[in-house]
Amino acid sequence: MDATAAPTPFSTLIRTASHEQHTEAETSTFMSDLLGGRLGVDAYTRYTEQLWFVYRALEEGAQALRSDPVAGPFIQSELMRTAELERDLTHLRGARWREGLEPLPATAAYAARVAECARTWPAGYVAHHYTRYLGDLSGGQIIRDKAERTWGFARKGDGVRFYVFEEISNPASFKRGYRELLDAVDADDLEKQRIVDECKRAFALNTAVFRELGEVFPLSA
Repeated sequence: MDATAAPTPFSTLIRTASHEQHTEAETSTFMSDLLGGRLGVDAYTRYTEQLWFVYRALEEGAQALRSDPVAGPFIQSELMRTAELERDLTHLRGARWREGLEPLPATAAYAARVAECARTWPAGYVAHHYTRYLGDLSGGQIIRDKAERTWGFARKGDGVRFYVFEEISNPASFKRGYRELLDAVDADDLEKQRIVDECKRAFALNTAVFRELGEVFPLSA
């Protein structure tokens, strides 16, 4: 091997290392059934509720990290999703959507881990930030399209606003910039490996949510 070869960019490492978990999450039975139009809008609503718990943990923790040298550059207001999720839930469940709202056990564990990283380990928070927001800008658009066509939501309207990034006019360019931020992360190789491991953990936590949703909404044989 050429000793002068440039090291693999961190954004590439993080993407390839978590590829297997990413695929597992995307191809979960629940998500396959949801995207295949085999589940009703109630399943989509329940999924949206679970997202609210996760993003609330991500975004409540974000403010304190704005000045952090590692996580700070990633805290960008145009990514924030909580307000859009709340608008979607108002549309899906009505104005009193918070009443009786409970996270699934897997969702509670996921949100707790995000909050813990936000409080105690900014580099770990970056792992969760990456797995969520870059996923929303990519695969999330497939979910939006399917939801609009399956349940009749207005295009980019109430019910799917979570997937609409009004302030990001060029998602491809934004994602390039985000990967440049990853490549510039101020961390040694050991810490970068820990970030990669946390990415894998994030995907596993997400997959566990899908698994529990699949138990709530099983397709009758």
